[in-house]
Amino acid sequence: MEALKHPNQAARLERLRSYDILDTPRDSDFDDIALLASQICGTAISVVNLIDADRQWFKAEVGLGVRETPLETSICSHVILEEEFVEIPDTLEDPRMANNPLCTGDPGLRFYAGALLKSDDGLPLGTLCVLDYAPRILTPHQRDALRVLSRQVMAQMDMRRALNANKLLRQEIDHRVKNSLQSLSSLVGIQERRAAGNEARKALQTVHSRIEAVSRLHSQLYRTDDHLRINLKTYLEEMRQNMTAMAPHGVHLVMNAASCAVPTGQAVAVGTLVNEFVANSYKHAFPDGMGGTITIRIGHGQEPGTLRVSCSDTGVGLPAEADPARGGLGTLIAQVIGAELNSELEVSSSSAGLTVELEFVIEAPTGARA
Repeated sequence: MEALKHPNQAARLERLRSYDILDTPRDSDFDDIALLASQICGTAISVVNLIDADRQWFKAEVGLGVRETPLETSICSHVILEEEFVEIPDTLEDPRMANNPLCTGDPGLRFYAGALLKSDDGLPLGTLCVLDYAPRILTPHQRDALRVLSRQVMAQMDMRRALNANKLLRQEIDHRVKNSLQSLSSLVGIQERRAAGNEARKALQTVHSRIEAVSRLHSQLYRTDDHLRINLKTYLEEMRQNMTAMAPHGVHLVMNAASCAVPTGQAVAVGTLVNEFVANSYKHAFPDGMGGTITIRIGHGQEPGTLRVSCSDTGVGLPAEADPARGGLGTLIAQVIGAELNSELEVSSSSAGLTVELEFVIEAPTGARA
């Protein structure tokens, strides 16, 4: 006989489908659980079984060789209406299986034991079950093992659902943040072009530079599993590609950065420094169509756990009256270095070009021991 529908069938099916597991490929984590259940219980068949609206679908199976069967012959569709664990020593003595061809045939399924797979709100989704072709009785140890393994199945399903939900959330956040940064960048760019005074224009250029650095950082963060640290080499390489496209004719940008994971705040600071230096060099270092090279080097510093950043160009250098400690780069860089990298800027200038360098300590991951 076919089992009755679950009293909360609509809610049960909705919860089952929220796991997005039906019709997914085989997975070794679930296969291993099914195999272990079969070995512990000494049965020919073991199944991770999910009860859909009109079928039972197997996420993992041992001894069957199929991925789904109709509900008309499903033993588990009866079991999800019962308690958390059901054992049927001889299926032919159970009235629910009296006309089930899977049990009455030759060879027939004569033994069944299943532990419910339940969602966190108590809705039954299926079973982890073992079956055999001869009547039998499980030992207490085997029953306990089947219960434990059923909880492991649900732990795997819950973990995957959480990861999928997190992925969707990240995609939505990425879309909104990206749009917000683009809108903000466009707005600042418009205001920069409309600014009447040099001081206002310079301030807006600084803000625009910062937004661009954060936007590139966000792009890198979205593509990494570690949302607190990113690879500085990858981050700066993306910046290089964008900045190269804006280079004046005859000016070449060279970047050589070590592969190193740094906290996001320090990455933004370095990115802002590089962006500002290159932008200023493009604007001031190569007048009257002069060609040259801008070189960015990021490598390990003199002390362990430090990075050294070197930005140089082969342009005309700073004006003679400029203060080498601050000239040409604006107050933003000094503020960024002091607040975020805790390092002093070293500036040297000559007719052969301008060089800006600094060395900073890479912050340890949050919670790491000193």
